[in-house]
Amino acid sequence: MQTLEQLKRRIDSTGDLHSVVRTMKSLAAVSIRQYEAASQSLVAYAHTLDMALGIVLRHDPDTRLYTRRSTRKTPGAVIFGSDQGMCGSLNEQVSSHALDQLTQGDRDAGQMPVICVGMRAAGLLADAGMNCSDIREVPGSVHTITPHVGEILMAIDTWQTKTAVDHVLLFHARPKSAAGYTPHTVHLLPIDEQWLAQHRYRTWDSKSLPMFTMEPGRLLSRLIQEYLFISIFRAFVESLASENAARLAAMQGAQKNIEELMDDLESQYNQLRQMSITEELLDIVSGFEALDQNPG
Repeated sequence: MQTLEQLKRRIDSTGDLHSVVRTMKSLAAVSIRQYEAASQSLVAYAHTLDMALGIVLRHDPDTRLYTRRSTRKTPGAVIFGSDQGMCGSLNEQVSSHALDQLTQGDRDAGQMPVICVGMRAAGLLADAGMNCSDIREVPGSVHTITPHVGEILMAIDTWQTKTAVDHVLLFHARPKSAAGYTPHTVHLLPIDEQWLAQHRYRTWDSKSLPMFTMEPGRLLSRLIQEYLFISIFRAFVESLASENAARLAAMQGAQKNIEELMDDLESQYNQLRQMSITEELLDIVSGFEALDQNPG
């Protein structure tokens, strides 16, 4: 049976752990709001980009460079996970989803060029036989995402010019509820022809159509670059929001368990302390009784 001193030490250490969990829970909640705000900003920017694409496509620029499909179907992939733990099974779910998609048919996962964002996902993918030599750190905030997007775009450009990669996929977690997420796939390249065709017939929001002076093909190239940038940026934001939502849920569960343990330890401490006081009182009573029986 534990002594009062041992129980007191356990209560103190459990209280310290409770403080750490509460801090991590607060940080996760703040991060979620940050990434949700970034996601909402992307919606407005993406709408503006869609409208601009519609105007340019009315001038019939050549889109074959972006929509050309090869019969080889050699994929390259960017897989988003986490560097830190305590986010449930997020890395396992995203990695499993990516492997299922990439190994369809007779594809050799070990020969595919892959960028792994996050050490945890990279470890799982490497164990499954995937080539994860290009591992990137997870951005620590919204403000540090942009450089990471630029680096990934340069890597994809290298794939297309120096390897046989003819289409690029993004795999990441996407929020679906306050504390839930689901693995999601984005077909980044080549651009979907039907998607571009739909933009050609978009109606403009006002009566006056905008004008531009840049050559349509060149302007389309710039807009496609922005589309690729937004797609990867959104993947980062949604992955980070999902990671922090999973961490928040994990911390809420941990907080509940710790509080239950604290209640149990304090109950044991109070019970043991009461027993100790009772024993001392009984010893005092026994001493008085002994003195009464032996007055001399």
